[in-house]
This record gives sequence, structure tokens and C-alpha cells, in this order.
Amino acid sequence: MPTINKIRTALTRGGHPVSDSPALRRLRTALTLFFALDGFLFAGWVVRIPAIKEQTGASAGGLGLALLGVSAGAVATMVATGRLCRRFGSHPVTVAAAVLMSLGIALPPLTHSAPALGLVLLVFGAAYGGINVAMNSAAVDLVAALRRPVMPSFHAAFSVGGMLGAGLGGLLAGQLSVTRHLLLLTATGLVVAAVAGRTLLSHPAPRPPERRPARTAPSSGNHPQEAQTPVSGRAKGRERRLVAVFGLIALCTAYGEGALADWGALHLEQDLSARPGLAAVGYSVFALAMTIGRLTGTALLERLGQTRVLVLGGATAALGMLAGSLAPTVWGALAGFAVTGLGLANIFPVAIGRAGELAGPGGVAAASTFGYGGMLLGPPAIGFVADWCSLPVALTTVAGLAATASLIAYGTRRAVVRHG
Repeated sequence: MPTINKIRTALTRGGHPVSDSPALRRLRTALTLFFALDGFLFAGWVVRIPAIKEQTGASAGGLGLALLGVSAGAVATMVATGRLCRRFGSHPVTVAAAVLMSLGIALPPLTHSAPALGLVLLVFGAAYGGINVAMNSAAVDLVAALRRPVMPSFHAAFSVGGMLGAGLGGLLAGQLSVTRHLLLLTATGLVVAAVAGRTLLSHPAPRPPERRPARTAPSSGNHPQEAQTPVSGRAKGRERRLVAVFGLIALCTAYGEGALADWGALHLEQDLSARPGLAAVGYSVFALAMTIGRLTGTALLERLGQTRVLVLGGATAALGMLAGSLAPTVWGALAGFAVTGLGLANIFPVAIGRAGELAGPGGVAAASTFGYGGMLLGPPAIGFVADWCSLPVALTTVAGLAATASLIAYGTRRAVVRHG
């Protein structure tokens, strides 16, 4: 108890967050590890999907249906996780979801049919959705306490973890069976969850700044009065609409991530006659550019502010994707993918963070559900449009939605300022 009380004093001295507190720095390190772990585990699972397909004997269609278990589990859990965070706190829920995800990743090799695989992937997807909402909620509180826009740095850790997980998976694919590889990931996840989780569980979440009450017109005196219940209700409705706006922005940009992950390499190989090895580099270029963009995101937000980052990021991604989808050469397309990654890099973390500032864990859950829906929508939508027109034309929809996100951010800038 004395230790907890000291930490609380460090986090909220005099009722205000202390941005240079060692406790906050420890919290930031621990949360960064959880973001990196999330990306590491998910990428490690993805690179072993071909081996799981062979083990289960699933057809392409059966595997596709089984993989929907990840999506279904994640989306079904996100809203519930927001409620759990409000009741138990985002720190314990983050640790619990990380443990469940680490255990869940060991289950797919135990299955021998597509239906069984789909069932265990519901568990893995539920943990994946839960940890994303919980750790983003924790990050929103920490960003407020630090008084610096460091949310992109957490998402950069996710990207770095994903690159490490994919790279390690590629190296181990020829050395270890899928069972041993995923068990190794389980052990790694449990160790990281234990080490970083100890910090989260022993440190209270920083208290967010007090929200200003809604106000009515000034009375006959010089001090405005607090709003009555009807005004408060309107304020809550406006808050929900703004959360939906940021969720829509997240959807528009996550659509591009999903589309490039599944269709970028095929576009380079099929439409631009790239060799398979060079085509495989396409998504890596995009992911590396996105990681670099997120690592510089805090500096951009401090210099430009949230709205400009959203508007300029969406415009940059739109131009980059037009080049990436319509360029006549492989190198032109790769350059376009890189510019797209830089443009999209900070839009999703800013949108999720702003939704959390507005409505806490519930806002994070709602915006994350929108965003994850966009990532799920992207690949099949690209496929349908490609069948109707062509793959290059289908990929221009990524540019269209990035531009839409930019326009939404610009069009709602005054509403966001008034509400903030």
C-alpha cells in the first residue's frame, strides 16, 4: 500500500499529472512492450498460416471461413472490452488479454479440420480485439498525463513488433515445426506479459484531466451556469457523433492497410511483371514507411496539431496510392506504396486516441471496431472491384478513401475544436 500511494502521488501530484514522473516513464515503457508484443504475436501467426492450412487439409474456401474466426472474435470482443476497462481498469484488462493471446496462439496447431481451426481462432481473435482496445485505452490516459502527443510511438512499436515477428517467422519456418514455433511465441508472450504486466498492475492508471461541464448562456451574474440535463444530453449526443467521425476516419485508413497487405504483391507481379521476390517486397516497403512515419509522429503532432496531421496524411496517402496503383513501372509503384505508408502512418493512432479522449474506453472500443471493420472490408472489396474492372483500378479505392478521411477531418475541424 505505501508503494501504491507513492506512485499515485507521483502520477497526480496536486490533482494534476506530472509529465516527467519516473512512474509515467515506466508505464510508457511497459505499454510500448505490450504494443510490440501484439504486433509480434499476430505477425508470427500470419506467416505460419500456409503450414496450418496444410496441416488441417483445408481448402482455400474452408481456410477463408476459418480465418473469419479471428475477425469475428475481435469485433465481438471490442465493445465488451470497453465495458471491462471501465469496470476493472485498462491495465488489468491489457495484461489478461495479452496472456490469453499468448495462450491462444498455441491452439491452431492442435486442430486437424477447418471448423476446429475456426473455433480456436475465435479465442485468438477475442484476445487480439481485447488487447487492442485495452492497451489503446491505457495509452490515451498516459498521453493525457504526459501532456505530449506520443500515441504514434505506441503504434510504431506495434509495427516494429510485426516486422520482427514476420522476419523471425520466416527464419524459423524452415527450422521448426509450426507447433514448436507457435509454442515458442506463447512462451515469449507470457514472459513479456509477466515482466511488463507487473508494471501495469502495480501502477495505477493516470487520471485523465477533468472534463469541463457543458454550459448554458450566462445568467444575470458574471459566471456561466452549468448545463441542465437536456444540454448534457445534447453534449453526449455530440460526443457520440464525434467518436463516430473518428471511427470513420480510422475505417478509411485501415481499409488501405488491409488492401495493400493482401493485394499489393499481386499487383506488382500480375500487372507490372515483377519477379516474385521483388513483388514480395511491396508490402515490406509500405510497412517500413509506415513505421518510420509513426516514429516521427509525435514531432509532427507537436508541430502541426491533430487536424493538420489527419488532413495532410490523408492527402499524402491518396496521392501516393494513385501512383502506386497506376504507375507503369515496378519502381514507381514501390515509391507510391512508400508514400502511402508515410501518409497513413499517423491517421489511425490519432483517430483512436481522439476517440478515447472524447469518450474513454468506450470511445476507443467504438473507433477500433470501425477501424478493424475497414481492415476486414478492404481485401474483399478490392477483389470484387478487380473482378468488375481491373486490379489497378480497384486499388485506387484506397486513394479515394484516404482522400475521404482527409476531407472528413477538415470538414469537422471546427466541431472538434468547439467540443475540445
